[in-house]
Amino acid sequence: MKKTILFTLLIALLISVSSFTAYNVYAKKTYKVMVQMKNYHGEGAYLVVSVLKNDGKYIKSLQLIGDDKEWYDDLLEWWKFQKNIDMKEVDAISGETISGGERSTFTIHLDEKWINSNYKLRFETAVEEQKYHKDDLEIPLTTEALSSKPEGKGYIRYVRLLEVK
Repeated sequence: MKKTILFTLLIALLISVSSFTAYNVYAKKTYKVMVQMKNYHGEGAYLVVSVLKNDGKYIKSLQLIGDDKEWYDDLLEWWKFQKNIDMKEVDAISGETISGGERSTFTIHLDEKWINSNYKLRFETAVEEQKYHKDDLEIPLTTEALSSKPEGKGYIRYVRLLEVK
């Protein structure tokens, strides 16, 4: 009798875990992101894309462009959230910096719970020996904003997001 109850509980646990896992896969939306940089002179830009609450509370890094760890602390706001962890734990590190006039395309995954809630994407940029832009571009995570073509205030000319179905 005890074995039957334990077996039943184990099966119920496995079903609930697999349902939760399936929900998590379903609860993500995938977006292709294209970042077009302004024509500026100088080194390539380090760029980080993060999800924040509208009050500025950091939630997650989605993309980090620039592969020389020596310069990560130039992304000042992002670095405040990252400096206490092992850099091996940082997700989404991808390739070389983006130079003036260039563009980069990458994929991000957004939890559906962030969309049309109280969250935003922050695009933070830094270029060696030039100005740092904490909020080069911020996009509210709303259906309308995600389908727009917002312009940056620093090194970013504009960003386009396209939902991948």
